[in-house]
Amino acid sequence: MICAGIDAGSRTIKVVLLDADTLEILATGLDNQGVEQDALTQQLLDKLLAERGLRRDDIRHTVATGYGRRLIQFADETITEITCQAWGIRHLVTDAATIIDIGGQDSKLLRLNPDGSVRDFVMNDRCAAGTGRFLEMLATQLTVRLACLGELARQSCNPAIISSMCVVFAETEIVGLLATGTPPSDIVAGVQASMAARVGAMAGRSVDSPVVFTGGVALVPGMDAALASTLGKPVSVAPDPQMTGALGAAVLATRKS
Repeated sequence: MICAGIDAGSRTIKVVLLDADTLEILATGLDNQGVEQDALTQQLLDKLLAERGLRRDDIRHTVATGYGRRLIQFADETITEITCQAWGIRHLVTDAATIIDIGGQDSKLLRLNPDGSVRDFVMNDRCAAGTGRFLEMLATQLTVRLACLGELARQSCNPAIISSMCVVFAETEIVGLLATGTPPSDIVAGVQASMAARVGAMAGRSVDSPVVFTGGVALVPGMDAALASTLGKPVSVAPDPQMTGALGAAVLATRKS
């Protein structure tokens, strides 16, 4: 039998299928978010099942998490993304002490107890300037792919100062920097440093190691280095960082079945 974890995030839907007995990851899948979240999730789930020669009847328990978790009507239960991220990361990195999760619309910092439970967390969901949306805007302004931002940042000799606390004003600031001839590499490095500084402010005091970076922004080259520089601690990127919330939901599903 298998269990399923679903992360209905703000930008994408993620599904993980897990062997209920061995906790082996059997399949993972991701699709863009849309209006009919329940229908889109079911299509993605059925696709993954078919690829593995499985059926819905083989699923023992399903847990949904993320912003749209309550819209996944076929799930057996819903659990917050904070809890699911903690379980997903500790399944992959057994001694993780701090989790930085930066997605499309928010950022979170979680501190874990030695047993893996969440000791406390802080979340910023009021401004897109510290999230993946900020980097998407930046890539659009520079007419480059998101994957190219890391290479540009590495070329920077004098990172720009991005002072705006709002993504709308920050966009205007970036347009102004381009107009005055600031190299794109310096702008990218400045944006990454600005985002890392926001996480540092969320952390408040020093963070405990190991620090694990997850969420869609963890796939952007250079962001882990920017965070490490700000926090003064090594930062490792979680394996398949977009899937850790769904993985945690699947792990919790095995404990409920």
